[in-house]
Amino acid sequence: MTHAFWFRRDLRLADNKALNIAAQAAKSVGHTQLPLLYALDHAKFEALEGIRQHSLVESLRALDVDTSGVLGLVSDTGLERLAARMADIAADASITTLHATRAFDPEGVAEQNAIGVALRDRGIFLQLDDSYYAVAPGSIAKGDGTAYRVYTPFSKVWFDYAAALRPEPRVTIEFQPRLAGTAPVSNLAASKPAPFKVVAGEAFALRTLERFKARALHDYDTLRDRADLSGTSHLSHALAFGEIHPRTILAALRDLPGHNVYRKEIAWREFYADVLWHNPDSLTEYYDPKYASMRYDTGSEADRRLAAWQQGRTGFPMVDAGMRQLLETGWMHNRVRMIVASFLVKDLHIEWQHGARWFERNLSDYDPASNSHGWQWTAGCGTDASPYFRVFNPITQGQKFDPRGDYVRRYVPELRHIYGAAVHEPWLLLAGLSQGYPAPIVDHAAERIEALARLAELKQA
Repeated sequence: MTHAFWFRRDLRLADNKALNIAAQAAKSVGHTQLPLLYALDHAKFEALEGIRQHSLVESLRALDVDTSGVLGLVSDTGLERLAARMADIAADASITTLHATRAFDPEGVAEQNAIGVALRDRGIFLQLDDSYYAVAPGSIAKGDGTAYRVYTPFSKVWFDYAAALRPEPRVTIEFQPRLAGTAPVSNLAASKPAPFKVVAGEAFALRTLERFKARALHDYDTLRDRADLSGTSHLSHALAFGEIHPRTILAALRDLPGHNVYRKEIAWREFYADVLWHNPDSLTEYYDPKYASMRYDTGSEADRRLAAWQQGRTGFPMVDAGMRQLLETGWMHNRVRMIVASFLVKDLHIEWQHGARWFERNLSDYDPASNSHGWQWTAGCGTDASPYFRVFNPITQGQKFDPRGDYVRRYVPELRHIYGAAVHEPWLLLAGLSQGYPAPIVDHAAERIEALARLAELKQA
């Protein structure tokens, strides 16, 4: 035995280039079977919220079924011990090359570096191929060789790259029974509850893609921002776990009505991955460092307001519906993500990192680059940033993107007695707050003025 495959954020058998390369390498030396591994750091797994634990477990179980139950789980606590464990198992199985998909985010790079070093010390080579993206981060550069800092020129080059891509064929090789020292995936169980049963896996992702084509693609350009309608693809979870590759999506939607607008959303995801690859500190630090000097609120009152935001108790229905959707489903509509982010940074004057960490804890579709740079876009400190002086009005945003109030009533039961768009301003109704919904914790108009004043301070500094 000389070759094996390590699954990471690529939990699928179709359109998996690194897996195909591993299979071909095994066949080239006369092997008819390929061992499969998945590495899990127990400490990181236990740190996840319940919805994220269940999402990973169900995705792995679906892959295990697809591979006839031979996926070997390698687990330990801490990256150093996990890397040593992987190296021991590979060495005992006489593996000389471990194949995997290359990661480009800081945590993924740290993981592959640690495991690569441990393998090297045992005489084993870690071969990394492809990426989680249609166009790998770092592949696109300006004429002078530097990275793009603005989306539009990046996307124009990206479109040319993406147009030529075709999905990889489904892997054709038998899979080796679990290696000695690995555990069955069925041994992995979530230690925290989830608000609902998670359905995941490659087959579900492909069905979701087909439903999107039939349900929402035709009107995607006009309805994707409506929080009250099912106008988005619902593929973000599958992309986050690699249950489907962007190549597959782009090929399936090519030339269909609405495809170009959706393609731009894929390009944004890949632009942010490219930005993070070139600027790994921007995962947690300001892309535009001058905004780190802005005056933000701290202390007990800021903590109280942050908690109200986290639990969907701010008194602004569109904000609270989004935050409760996150807690109830592990997902939030993209337009609403911008609304709640603007509210945290510019109405509550709390730094974006607090919001990004809360999303990381709770989003089942968490992607490090999209999360951090999406937050920085709204906070005015990222690439292509929405200007800091653009402050989302949570009331008018609700009226525009939830015009009948259905989205708010779905997630805020204290307001279900209010009919129509009036739900966005319940404090104006005599019985609007009678069911226990809180009054607004801030005056939006006043906080908008305050946010602009703090921006002026920053410019004068």
